[in-house]
Amino acid sequence: MTQVTTSLWASLPIPALICDAEDRIRDVNPAGELFLNASRKALDGSPVWDKIFVDAPLEEAFARVRSASAPLFVNAVDVGTGSRKPVSCDVQIAPLADKPDHVLVLLESRELAGRMDRAMSSKSAAKSAIGMAEMLAHEIKNPLAGITGAAQLISMNASGEDRELTDLIVEETRRILKLLGQVEEFGNVRPPDRRAVNIHDILDRARKSAAIGFAAHMTIEDDYDPSLPPTWADPDQLQQVFLNLLKNAAEAGRAGGTIRLRSFYETSLKVRRRDGTGGVVPLQIEVIDDGPGIRPDIAEDLFEPFVSGRENGTGLGLALVSKIVADHDGWIAVDSVPGRTVFRVSLPIAPKDAQTTGET
Repeated sequence: MTQVTTSLWASLPIPALICDAEDRIRDVNPAGELFLNASRKALDGSPVWDKIFVDAPLEEAFARVRSASAPLFVNAVDVGTGSRKPVSCDVQIAPLADKPDHVLVLLESRELAGRMDRAMSSKSAAKSAIGMAEMLAHEIKNPLAGITGAAQLISMNASGEDRELTDLIVEETRRILKLLGQVEEFGNVRPPDRRAVNIHDILDRARKSAAIGFAAHMTIEDDYDPSLPPTWADPDQLQQVFLNLLKNAAEAGRAGGTIRLRSFYETSLKVRRRDGTGGVVPLQIEVIDDGPGIRPDIAEDLFEPFVSGRENGTGLGLALVSKIVADHDGWIAVDSVPGRTVFRVSLPIAPKDAQTTGET
């Protein structure tokens, strides 16, 4: 290994081993030494199955990785060492580019995932998940910033493939920091500063922002009922709701597709407020796109935190939308089939005294 590669190997926070063609340990990082309770020197040349006891047919997995020259993931298996009780781990096995018969083995403990699973099974699952996510976001941001800085320092003296590795570390840590910022934002939404506002003013501002930005590849049409009375809302938070819904529609739609904004009045829907009283939400706003639709397996949980239909989605955008709408004593629902997805936001009317005092 080069000096930079050795530094990266030593700084890996999870146990890592390299095994030769006969499944003998040929290298182990410091985290691996700690996990196996043995030094690198003592482990060198030892059959890996004498040091690691796994509740899964990993010998077959090693053979598949070598024959296919492709990585393999084995999730949630118990890994023991003889000197410690088994630990539930996700195991990653990958071939080495310069030595195809050698494999790299990463052992990532699922202890943290287990704690999150237990929190999610409680009665207040969503609240527990959000609280834990906020806690993790706060605790992880500082170490990540340190990792980014260290990788940037290493890259100054690196070249070729080593620099590509450090650049990848920097890129991925920045992506994670951005995600953690979104998690913290989700948990820090202030109570709405409500007043009488014209819903069409909010929609027009959101539409203009979308049309020159993330939705520039689509056509945005409107079908407004101009007679709608004002709603009782925080204009900034409500604009955030419709920007999120427009962004969601733009990402789902194809280039040249259409997003339609529709408003109308309907008195049939009532909601129960947080104080236990009921209320009518007659102001209806729909955001309609002609994309492929929402997968049926996530449709019912779409507004829950961390549920997303996109490969790299965080699952926080629609959860934030739902939270803001609920804080406004409103309701949000979705109806989706291939070629037509409709998000409907239902909001209350502003009190008459607020409308007559000229608050807009």
